[in-house]
Amino acid sequence: MQRREALAILGGAAVTWPLAARAQQKAMPVIGILNSAWPNPGWNPTSSPLPQGLSESGYVAGQNMSFERRWAEGQYDRLPALAAELVHRNVDLIVTFGGTAPALAAKSATATIPIVFTGATDPVAAGLVTSLARPGGNVTGFSVITSELAPKRLDLIAELVPQAGVIAMLVNPNNPTTELLIRDVQEAAREKGIQLSILKASTISEIDAAFASLAQLRPGALIVDADSVFTNHSRREQLATLAARYAVPAIGVYREFAASGGLISYGPNITAIERSVGVYAGRILKGAKPADLPVQRPTKFELVVNLKTASALGLRVPQSILARADEVIE
Repeated sequence: MQRREALAILGGAAVTWPLAARAQQKAMPVIGILNSAWPNPGWNPTSSPLPQGLSESGYVAGQNMSFERRWAEGQYDRLPALAAELVHRNVDLIVTFGGTAPALAAKSATATIPIVFTGATDPVAAGLVTSLARPGGNVTGFSVITSELAPKRLDLIAELVPQAGVIAMLVNPNNPTTELLIRDVQEAAREKGIQLSILKASTISEIDAAFASLAQLRPGALIVDADSVFTNHSRREQLATLAARYAVPAIGVYREFAASGGLISYGPNITAIERSVGVYAGRILKGAKPADLPVQRPTKFELVVNLKTASALGLRVPQSILARADEVIE
């Protein structure tokens, strides 16, 4: 082999080897998960709703993709730093859970890495997307319409406990959408002649303290907000246990709240939404652009009643509610 040919071959190897190395790195994409709640010990990286949705595009954790997870544990001020960590990790996609705040933190951290959010109350008003039909940029996702349904949850618990002159609402003061939520529910409460008492909590100990104050407030019922601090798996069970201990009829957002022992829930099917997030994530990893994937909003909302809890509280659930219920837990 002549010297010139040998140099040409070596030169070609010098150019193509880094490309091959980069291609090999991309053969195992990494999805960053940014969540405003606590870690869920029951989350399965292969069989939970998000991985199930990813499997439709052929992605299986540990085989041809992996997850990099970050949790704010209810502290919203931690989200920007956690989002920056994921960007520094050079993940291929960021999925956010827990409302508008983690989605905004991710968007502020990167304008190039695709982002799929879930839970944003009003993604257009928040500046996450240009429009629902054509998001534009690197962000798309799913709005769960939970805060907008809060007045409806007030209606339901008032119908279930018509003698309740005072109803408490548990909120996370660190959530940037909390003030708007309180305003909307207070207006609905005034129209019904109901006094609304606000309980605030952002940590496990604060949740315990908020329930302890029920002994003095003596509300007829409790509304639990959709904040991820309260909808997280372990917090749902804590809330249901505390509601039973203080004998307060409580309404939550997702079916899982009623299934954990809460009295009633009304909201979208979060399992189906998380699976759909996985479908979007898989499509993006296959080459789809977030700008071309419309932001989706749920069209069906589930009303779930736990009759066992109602019996323990000495409540008779009106037939008007049972007739509308999508599921009755006995």
